[in-house]
Amino acid sequence: MKKETYGVITFKSTNHAIKGEKALKNINIKIKTIPTPREITSSCGLSIKFNLDDLLKVKEVIKENELAIKGIYKTIRNGFNKNTIEI
Repeated sequence: MKKETYGVITFKSTNHAIKGEKALKNINIKIKTIPTPREITSSCGLSIKFNLDDLLKVKEVIKENELAIKGIYKTIRNGFNKNTIEI
């Protein structure tokens, strides 16, 4: 099975997730809005999945737009196995 590595941003509110989505799309960073993965938190919410090659740009957008995030994570998925760590 194919190995996939990507980043996930979790937010303190849905409002900040939507604001982050708009800001990242405005500078043409390829993202996908997803439900927050259970291995990160059991609470409901929206997160943003992104390519880790864009990590520095993503951090700049978070800072410039004063987005309230809970954390940024690296996820490695290999078949049915998934490992997530905070970065």
